[in-house]
Amino acid sequence: MLRSTSSLRLIAATALLFASSLAQAQYSWIGENGVRQFSDRPPPPNTPPHKILKAPGRAPAPTPVAAPAPAPAAPTVKPAPTLADRDAEYRERLKKTEEAERKAQADAQRQRDAAERCEAARESRAQVESGVRIGRIGAQGERRIATDEERAAQLARANKVLAECR
Repeated sequence: MLRSTSSLRLIAATALLFASSLAQAQYSWIGENGVRQFSDRPPPPNTPPHKILKAPGRAPAPTPVAAPAPAPAAPTVKPAPTLADRDAEYRERLKKTEEAERKAQADAQRQRDAAERCEAARESRAQVESGVRIGRIGAQGERRIATDEERAAQLARANKVLAECR
């Protein structure tokens, strides 16, 4: 009877030993960011099977041996710019900025001039088309009235300028 009790104890201890190893189930997998994860819970469902390294009831996946990376020929390290280099770069940027400002001011002035020409042409056309007599002051200070040909020429000039306006 002593013998049967000791063998029963031995069987119970072995069963407890195997059960305890199952209770401590470990999972190992490569996460989304490439880091190896360890947990007692299964990996997320979106983890592909080839990234699961270890699971209970499954033999551990062999650890891949990484091939040695080829050594770079010669790393080219750009030296830090000197104070003179930085100053020259700053002056170049400043020069480009000033050129851009001058160009923008010139464009704005051209647009203002064009707007003034268009407005003057509109006024001239309105005056000619109104039918009112147009008087001019001559070189000697005498007043003279514009003829029909002069009115037509003035209207043609105004229309020409207005054709260039938007």
